[in-house]
Parts: sequence; structure tokens; C-alpha cells
Amino acid sequence: METNKQLISSTNRSRINSDKVNLSVSISKIKKNTHELSKMYDFKKYMDSSDMNFPEEMDEMIPKDTPPYLDNGEHYVERIGRALKFFKQCALIGPSGTGKTHIVYLVAELAGLPMWEINCGLATSVFDLFGRYVGLGKENWIDGLITGWCRKGGILYLDEANMMKQDVATKLNPLLDQRGHMVLTEKDSEIIHRHKHAYMIISMNPVSSEFAGTKPINAAMRRRMSVWLNFDYMSVGDNIDEKEISMVSKKGGIPMVDAESIVKVGAKLRQEYKMGDLPYGPSVGDLVNWAKICSDGMSIMDGGNETLIPMTSDDPEVQDEVRHIVKKVLESQAAAKKKGVN
Repeated sequence: METNKQLISSTNRSRINSDKVNLSVSISKIKKNTHELSKMYDFKKYMDSSDMNFPEEMDEMIPKDTPPYLDNGEHYVERIGRALKFFKQCALIGPSGTGKTHIVYLVAELAGLPMWEINCGLATSVFDLFGRYVGLGKENWIDGLITGWCRKGGILYLDEANMMKQDVATKLNPLLDQRGHMVLTEKDSEIIHRHKHAYMIISMNPVSSEFAGTKPINAAMRRRMSVWLNFDYMSVGDNIDEKEISMVSKKGGIPMVDAESIVKVGAKLRQEYKMGDLPYGPSVGDLVNWAKICSDGMSIMDGGNETLIPMTSDDPEVQDEVRHIVKKVLESQAAAKKKGVN
């Protein structure tokens, strides 16, 4: 019996030690990744993760392993950090696929802040956002996402904010000015003061017919956001970013010369989209997906027919227009390459 107890005890110690090793390795990887990111950005002078302290159960809400954000010297990461330090909120505006959500996750990881993410385009009720009583009577109250953020802190990220319901925007206004509190009318008008490390970032696409349901942000909220940052694609028209070519090549697993062709096609399509001639402009992720298909041995044109071209529109005429643009850019690239060889 004693031998069995010793065996069980030994087994438990081994399991515990093993768990500690795994946990240590996991934490080391997270710290290493965040440390590597922090060296890329001058972010600590605005927000330092060592100053943030949240309950252990919120650790899983802090983004991990977020890829770096590449820009053309705009220093978006630092500018968002500065806006949050000075004003506690800011707004990001730009077309889909320009990295707005990506950079919010990156900022949250660098600052060590939990993320509370809400897509305002979804049919989310006020009860889901602010809370409600469940069951009979008023014994069991459950906080909504915004209420939880207000009490506990972190980054509240409102995506597609220009699709936000007016009643939600109105309830947010007292949180975003000098009052710094919310009145929870759903819970006997309880007043909840904004956590000292509660920050808000909103993002939106430009108001247009393409994005159904978008409308200008009301003036009251617009005044409270203080800082507005405009985002754009890395490559548009004839302005080609070498970093985007490198990224598509690396992540897509294709040679640089093929990545250059794909990025140049994407840049042309984005130009047409911004001029209103196409319904969609491809993101970096779209171009990487196209490259991944090509890495399996498919030609660039055939890869485009399977990925980017049908993604742009369901309309056959629009697809033919995109196909024509792709062919034209690829032919131009081939001619330039041939001329260079000769």
C-alpha cells in the first residue's frame, strides 16, 4: 500500500513538474514575442505593460503572438499609444483590409491590455452590451460587454462604429468626456466610473453605398474621439511598397518576382476601387491567399481565377473586368522581364 502511495505521489509530482515546465515555456514564448515587438516600436514612453495590472482571469483576453504591423513611416502604433495616453480614446478610418483591426490587437498586446471587441454591424442588443437581469426578480444581474469593460478596464474596440445604433452611442457619451462614468439605467440607474485603464478605439470604413448601413458618426461622439487616424493600402496604383512584396512572398511561399506581379495587380485593383470603378479592393491577406494557391504549382492567372477574381464580385461582367486588369498587368510584367533579359 505504502509503495502504491509513493508511486502515486511520484506520478503527481512528475505531472506537476511537467505542467510547470510547459507553463514556463508558454510564458517565455509570450514574453519573448512581446519583447521582440516592443523593440520595433517606440511605444513604452506612452504605454508600459508593466504599469498594467489586471485580474489573472483576464490574462486570456490579452492578445498574444500578434504579427508586426508594417507601415510607410506613419508610426501608427506610436500615434495610437499617444492618443490613448493623452485622451484615452481614438478613431481609425480607412477601407477594409488596411489593417485597422490588426493594429488594435498589436497595441493591446504591447500595452498588456485585455481586449473587449464589438462589431457594431451585427444586430447586438443594448442588453448584450450593457447587461440585464436573468431569471425572476432582480437577484441575478449579468454585465454586458461595455459594462464589463468599464468596471474592469482594457481596450474596448468598436469595429464598424459608423453602423452603431444611436441609443448605444448616446449611452457612451458620458464615458468619453470629463464625467468619465456611465449610468446603467437598466440596473436602477447605477453609476459606474470608468476604470483608470479603460481605453476605447473605434474603427470604421468610409461612409459609402458600398458599406450598407454606414452613416456619419454623430457630432457628440465625433468631438469626444479627439484623435482620428486615416489608414490606406500599402500599395496603390503605381506606388508599390517593397515591404508588401516581401510579405506576400514570405507568407505565400512564392518567389519575389511572382509576389511582385501579384502586388502590382492588387495595387491596380485598389486604385480602381478607390475611384469607384470596382466594388472591392484586395487586402494584403487576399494577396497572400492568392500566393498560397500559386505556391502549389498553379499559375498566377489561374490562381487569380480561383481566388481574387470571384472574390471581387458575383457579377460576371465585373469579374471579366477584373480578369482583364489581371491579364494586362501580368502581360506588362512579362514584357518588362523579357526586355530586361534582352
